[in-house]
Amino acid sequence: QVQLVESGGGLVQAGGSLRLSCAASGLTFSRYTMGWFRQAPGKEREFVAGISWNGGHQYFSDSAKDRFTISRDNAKNTAYLQMNSLEPDDTAVYYCAATPTLPYGSRWYSPSSFDSWGQGTQVTVSS
Repeated sequence: QVQLVESGGGLVQAGGSLRLSCAASGLTFSRYTMGWFRQAPGKEREFVAGISWNGGHQYFSDSAKDRFTISRDNAKNTAYLQMNSLEPDDTAVYYCAATPTLPYGSRWYSPSSFDSWGQGTQVTVSS
């Protein structure tokens, strides 16, 4: 049974940074594409960033590409999302997701491309 557990969320002032972690178990982590999505109240879940099994492919939303970085440590079965220059619009629940496939193009943006999900971690950015 795949289990994804996010951590690292919290309250931060605008301009600050947070590093989210996603600890995975129940899967061969090094064979999975990992993604980060977020969902703000009243809005649909949206793609933030994704990384292929070996880090060779990375994909970012337009709002994330200049401020966030994604990485993974296959030895620790953990994926990371480093978020810098945070803005109030970044306030959301952030979810980690996994898939054994490699999404192509716009498929990165679709939650349906990912099979397993964590419970989410709240990120709140104050102005």
